[in-house]
Amino acid sequence: MENLEKNEVLSRAVRAGKRTYFFDVKTTKNEEKYLTITESKRKFDADNGSFFYEKHKLFLYKEDFTKFQNALGAVLDFIETGKVPDDSLFDNGGAKDDFDDLNFGDL
Repeated sequence: MENLEKNEVLSRAVRAGKRTYFFDVKTTKNEEKYLTITESKRKFDADNGSFFYEKHKLFLYKEDFTKFQNALGAVLDFIETGKVPDDSLFDNGGAKDDFDDLNFGDL
């Protein structure tokens, strides 16, 4: 724990093959806790013959924990059981935003 960054409260790593997932609880200047999930994958650069780590980071804030947890649970349940989740788990409260017509393939 002594290697934690200044605003880091807790850190855990999950090794999964060539990937490692880091779950880090951090605090804002206002002492609000939030979660960062980092996927780190070791890759080889054939051009210079060395390894490097490709990282992708997700920030999850307290006000979104329940929505995220419900949606994640629903899609994991779908993977396990084949039961299609209720769309209300993915509802943004009826508010229309710029992402309503976004297709993942567009990213």
